[in-house]
Amino acid sequence: MKTRELKIGNRIIGDSHPVFIIGEIGINHNGDIDIAKKMIEGAKHAGCDAVKFQKRTPELCVPKDQWYVERDTPWGRFTYIEYRHKVEFGEKEYSEIDRFCKEIGIIWFASCWDEPSVDFIEQFDPPLYKTPSASLTDFDLLKKHKALNKPVMMSTGMSTMEQIEAAVNFYGMDNLLLAHATSSYPCKNEELNLRMIETLRKKYPKIPIGYSGHEVGLAPTWAAVALGACFVERHITLDRAMWGTDQAASVEMGGLQRLVSNIRDIEAALGDGIKKVYDSEKSQIQKLRRVK
Repeated sequence: MKTRELKIGNRIIGDSHPVFIIGEIGINHNGDIDIAKKMIEGAKHAGCDAVKFQKRTPELCVPKDQWYVERDTPWGRFTYIEYRHKVEFGEKEYSEIDRFCKEIGIIWFASCWDEPSVDFIEQFDPPLYKTPSASLTDFDLLKKHKALNKPVMMSTGMSTMEQIEAAVNFYGMDNLLLAHATSSYPCKNEELNLRMIETLRKKYPKIPIGYSGHEVGLAPTWAAVALGACFVERHITLDRAMWGTDQAASVEMGGLQRLVSNIRDIEAALGDGIKKVYDSEKSQIQKLRRVK
């Protein structure tokens, strides 16, 4: 049987390898490159392996009946299409992100919500992509990714098992990672359904299975690692009170450090499942065991 692993840059994601930890910046930068760089720096300091952004073409991703709906923002009153453009980074910002991530030594990649966004991000040659949960049924987008012959992390929120099966069958199992997710922000604990990680691991023994979490708190992500997640992704922020729909489901920098540190402790504690007597126990045998 093929090993459940996939190489991403100089890292391998899979069983028996350290959990690949992703800080999801998304659009929590609110269109500010300095905020983005502070989050990248924070993720690197916390020990994350990668940071992830989101890229959209607003005219393709915002329903037309929503374009001119006005909303209040910290920058004034905008139509929704204007707002979406304001929080989208362009070539200048992504060039700086690419330069900065290479400088400090952290992988970056993006969720692309439409085909032109894939073309845009590809100019920076990221080592992998992610397809958002909302795009699991978008076979044109999956086809676009498949043609690149690069690893794709497919998120499975808001989807039925039948839709997941159809997407995997269409894309194929090579160059694929599956992320269990529930697409509510923040997500209630009783809707996280972490045992789906085990279900996906059994159903797809050749595919690395991970977890994209949108809960408040850290414990469910640690539990996901204990259940066999090969990679985890959490939204991150400088301040959960900042403007933006994803901020409340995000982890601040102090929490991110605890998240990563405890994941590494959990990995060390899980072991290999083979019973053994450790050298540290041998003196206890002499001292405590009556019948040897």
